[in-house]
Amino acid sequence: MDALAKKLGLKTDPTIFFTSAGIMILFLVALLVAPGAIGEAFGAGRQWIVTNLGWFFILGVTSWVAFLLWVALSRYGAIRLGGNDAKPAYSNISWFTMLFAGGIGTVLMFWGVAEPISHFSTPPRPDVEPFSVAAADDAISFSIYHLGLHTWAIFAMPGLAFAYFIYRYNLPMRFSSVFYPLIGERIYGPVGKTLDIFAILGTLFGVAVSIGLGTQQINAGLTELFGVPDAVMTKVIIIAVLTAVAVGSIVAGLDAGVKRLSNINIGMAVGLLVFVLFTGSTVFLLRAVVETFGLYISNLLPMAFWNDTLASYTSNDGSGWGWQGSWTVFYWAWTVTWSPFIGIFVARISRGRTIREFVLGVLFAPSIFTLVWFAIFGWSAMEIDGIGAEARAAMGDQAGALSAAVGESIPLAMFAFFENFPAATLIQGLAVVIVAIFFATSSDSASLVVDMLCTGKADPGPWHQRVFWGVSEGMLAAMLIVLAGDAGLSALQEVITVVGLPMFILVFAMMFSLFRGLAHEDLSEVRVGSPPSPKELRPDD
Repeated sequence: MDALAKKLGLKTDPTIFFTSAGIMILFLVALLVAPGAIGEAFGAGRQWIVTNLGWFFILGVTSWVAFLLWVALSRYGAIRLGGNDAKPAYSNISWFTMLFAGGIGTVLMFWGVAEPISHFSTPPRPDVEPFSVAAADDAISFSIYHLGLHTWAIFAMPGLAFAYFIYRYNLPMRFSSVFYPLIGERIYGPVGKTLDIFAILGTLFGVAVSIGLGTQQINAGLTELFGVPDAVMTKVIIIAVLTAVAVGSIVAGLDAGVKRLSNINIGMAVGLLVFVLFTGSTVFLLRAVVETFGLYISNLLPMAFWNDTLASYTSNDGSGWGWQGSWTVFYWAWTVTWSPFIGIFVARISRGRTIREFVLGVLFAPSIFTLVWFAIFGWSAMEIDGIGAEARAAMGDQAGALSAAVGESIPLAMFAFFENFPAATLIQGLAVVIVAIFFATSSDSASLVVDMLCTGKADPGPWHQRVFWGVSEGMLAAMLIVLAGDAGLSALQEVITVVGLPMFILVFAMMFSLFRGLAHEDLSEVRVGSPPSPKELRPDD
């Protein structure tokens, strides 16, 4: 493999690169040959995981939030990720925009209207009346729960572990490096390379789900605007075009490509947010933003431990796992698969920041933006749909229009929402562009990170090496969409939940590894470039 890598002009670890690429290609071939059998296998696996281990996902992410806050507020929070003289490479604004655009920008565009309306019409809790004021409160609370602090804890946990071990001890920029306190020098051997390969595959499949969501929404927008067919071939063409855009950004690099796209995209998204605020029910929305902070804070603890324990007594579908299995568990399983990608990406752009700055910035800055986003888009959507029996009765046939649109097509939700605003066609077109750029930003940042996982270095490899991963992500997403057919998101949910379980366990192990590393930190010294011995980090050996 070394000779082949040299012949192809690659600067990477041949074992990690070729094994990851080979397994990915084999999986694609298997999907082509036996899509039905693979779909059934993943479906059975997902059902078992959700039924038996849903509680583990819920408890796990909540424990990560608590651990990260403890680390940030403890004496370890003053540790700088790098030497004492290290300075942040990016301004706070650029840092935030790259965090957000590389993280869940596409997801917010997809679910900003669809998720609150879904929970509004089908409340998570069995004793809540659909379309009621209580349903509206719950809809906003659960939407922010899914994409607020808990989601960013899934990114911050590996991100902090990467940044700490890579920058404090000068270890390779690889997934395996964070397990140094647990496996020592074996991070350089077969065990470490196996972990790296698994992280690459998890990232590829996790990003494929995000690309799939974005593609469906872009297709829905083009159908609404220009009558473009909502078909598999259309989605494949969309993926091909936007993958080409992402590849261009990959070639440009982190500063010229990802940073520029991120800044542009966040600016456009904020513009869209301000438009909805000032052309909608402005006073109502300003009050709702303030109230939503209170709703989230008061409901956060109960939601963080709610396991839908009585689902077998309240669910009518006979599944036994209830509402949470299709929503929260899927969210956590999906998010954790691309936590290595976001984790390393966040670590790469966070050198020079203290642990306290890192944790509080990564957890709270995107979460606050998410809260404001859902407060404005979610409450606007529910007001348009009709909140409460009296309001809905007064609206007549207009009541429930958005709920019906979401029930018919989740990707169409945002565009149906904008039909209620001035310059609807223009704003719908802008929304398509924003989703497309978010798509490209996620793809190019993921490609850069996968390349880092292969090379073990922060500096980018040869351009054709990075382009390979960008094209691979697009092909994987296209193949999943082609083979999913009308099943769409359901098929992707099954795949990602199964892939997410082992990754979830590994992120749990990161927490213990980071704790062990911090416990042996000498705060009176700065030890950059000299990792402690395995015996020092593992005193019980």
